[in-house]
Amino acid sequence: MLNWVKPFNIFCLLDNSGYSFEEPAFECLLAAGCKERLELNAGNAFSALKEFNVSQHDWLFGHLGYDLKNETEQLQSNNFDGIGFKDIHFFVPEMVLQLNEKSLTIFFDGDTEQIFSAIKLSSAIIEEKNFPPIQIEKRYTRSEYIQTIQKLQEHILRGDCYEINFCQEFFSTDAVIDPILVYQKLTTISPNPFSALYKSDDKYCICASPERYLKKTGTTILSQPIKGTAKRYLTNQQMDENSKEELLHSDKERSENVIVVDLVRNDLSKVCKEGTVEVKELFGIYSFPQVHQMISTISGELKDDKDWIDGVRATFPMGSMTGAPKKRVMQLIEENERTRRGLFSGALGYINPIGDFDFNVIIRSILYNESAKYISFQAGSAITFYSDAEREYEECLLKAAVIKQVLG
Repeated sequence: MLNWVKPFNIFCLLDNSGYSFEEPAFECLLAAGCKERLELNAGNAFSALKEFNVSQHDWLFGHLGYDLKNETEQLQSNNFDGIGFKDIHFFVPEMVLQLNEKSLTIFFDGDTEQIFSAIKLSSAIIEEKNFPPIQIEKRYTRSEYIQTIQKLQEHILRGDCYEINFCQEFFSTDAVIDPILVYQKLTTISPNPFSALYKSDDKYCICASPERYLKKTGTTILSQPIKGTAKRYLTNQQMDENSKEELLHSDKERSENVIVVDLVRNDLSKVCKEGTVEVKELFGIYSFPQVHQMISTISGELKDDKDWIDGVRATFPMGSMTGAPKKRVMQLIEENERTRRGLFSGALGYINPIGDFDFNVIIRSILYNESAKYISFQAGSAITFYSDAEREYEECLLKAAVIKQVLG
């Protein structure tokens, strides 16, 4: 299927990697081709998206870039961006392929048998190719990173904020890769329930995200922020269990998680019926190939006069990737991070024809501009007054290690 879709200028694969948690992972969908598209930067992006959505009554796939914050909170983004995704891009696909363990359903105005035959004729093998080695650079030295964390902790001490998600970029300026091959490697090493492979002309997002941003089913809307990370020990079951228990009982990780839960509850209350916002699960521990994560689930019933775009506008950017209070920490992020986040810590997903939707959080992801030969991936962690700067740096390296391994 991936070899078949490769020639399209626009496609979006949403891949659950076989996960099925209590709240299911992504539905496995592939959208290919483009009948209509909306692509623009923050300013009047949400109102334009509303108009576009009303005019279509069809599947929509696409992304919400982090810098939509400039519209929701009247902020600015002046840092360097080596990738160049627009803040919003949604497209009406020519065809949608819905995949589960037993069947493939093809939504297409034309001959679906022809599409199925073309997929079957495509090679089942993604060929290895010999590309020049990729040299990965960092925006911060260890000492620069630690100094920045200490500076942010001074803001926390002064009461400017409680928690801030601080990220650093790893990058390469002369990289040639096969995105489909890289995606296959990444999801083999690190399968995750909100993975995605997304192409928009010459730009790619190769994503192995464990985190859901926002999902709507009927009138129910829910968010599942991740805050809290612990290392896996796959060759030592006792050490692995100990790591899991330490995460569950860590005062630091629990305080970070509950701050974000309160932020999400507050955001959802803006668009949900009074009394319906509830925490369905607090401090849930879920295990992934490289790390254990602490995940909480918050849900509510959407007001009758609110649609999915209102839900996004009230909650974006997601609290797990900003901190609290949201506007102030986004100002501090802009001042202290050295690159624009762009698509990183934004969201990728779909809206179906009846208005239900599902979006991930774009983390654990490689962003690639094929024309510029620029690769970017970012890693971050939540900074509180009690954070140890050295340990936060090591957590970033842990999150980046898999991607470095994939890129060789």
